[in-house]
Amino acid sequence: MAKGPEAFRTISEAADELSVPQHVLRFWETKFAFIRPMKRAGGRRFYRPSDIAILRGVRHLLHDEGYTIKGVQRLHREQGLKRVIAAGEGGAARAPPAAGPTGSTDRSGLLDALRDLETIKARLDSLLK
Repeated sequence: MAKGPEAFRTISEAADELSVPQHVLRFWETKFAFIRPMKRAGGRRFYRPSDIAILRGVRHLLHDEGYTIKGVQRLHREQGLKRVIAAGEGGAARAPPAAGPTGSTDRSGLLDALRDLETIKARLDSLLK
């Protein structure tokens, strides 16, 4: 018998639902302060439906959109948890990303960053001479 949509999930069930290994969920907890499953005595994790929604968003951003961990952290900091959750619900296209994914097709932003870096390098080179 399957659990209802509002039931808590163990780490095993959450990992299966998200198609990621359990150790990845534990790792994400160390990198994203906003991932906080309920822990029972002995440290056993239970994921609420809201936790699963957050994890689904993180997974989508990292695995499907190509964000880095720092990119997801920046997205959360700049646009909030609702934006992370929306990514997992297919709402990523509705809100513009704060930090483009790696391999992004937004070349203008990358070219601007490259020009800035080249300018900084030229200044450093002139100072070192």
